[in-house]
Amino acid sequence: MSIEKSYNSWAKQYDTNNNKTRDLDKKATINTLSKYNFNNVLELGCGTGKNTIWLIEKAARIIALDFSEEMLKKAEEKIVNSKVTFKKADITKIWDINSDFADLITCSLILEHIQNLDFIFKEAYKALKPNGFFFISELHPFKQYYGSKARYETENGTEELEVYTHHISEFTSIAKNNSFELIEINEWFDEENEIEIPRLISFVFKK
Repeated sequence: MSIEKSYNSWAKQYDTNNNKTRDLDKKATINTLSKYNFNNVLELGCGTGKNTIWLIEKAARIIALDFSEEMLKKAEEKIVNSKVTFKKADITKIWDINSDFADLITCSLILEHIQNLDFIFKEAYKALKPNGFFFISELHPFKQYYGSKARYETENGTEELEVYTHHISEFTSIAKNNSFELIEINEWFDEENEIEIPRLISFVFKK
């Protein structure tokens, strides 16, 4: 099953199933971005709008992108706000976003499905205003080394999605090659249990 079809299928239960990664991503996003100021936001992989709901509180305008039509439908059912424009988009292709649009770009739990990170950073650089921020929250590569990947349960068993492993050094080196400055990096653990492998990693880069 393609990634798009998988997420379309997952959309029906995405907000309600037991998903520690989803819940921790929301926490990481809020905790990290609460200290930054921003007006125009480009949200990559908005899904059902779990982070969009919070971003609305701080932003003047949000363009929220996802490649899953069913995920976007769920988001639009929950969020009716003139600040937000939801769009179906494939971010592995040229982004239909004005240059220097965003003060902040957020990217949550989608880069494990994208092989070419360099393209994403190039497009992000074009879409950001000078001194704008690029926030990334992803499944920690240490988790991937032990076999963790995006998955959900169906009537026919567990559906595992196709993923790519991106090492920490890959994120930082590609960011540097695209003229981004690393502002902060954080690791996020389940229930403050820092003796185990962190579940998520997040970065804030600055243009």
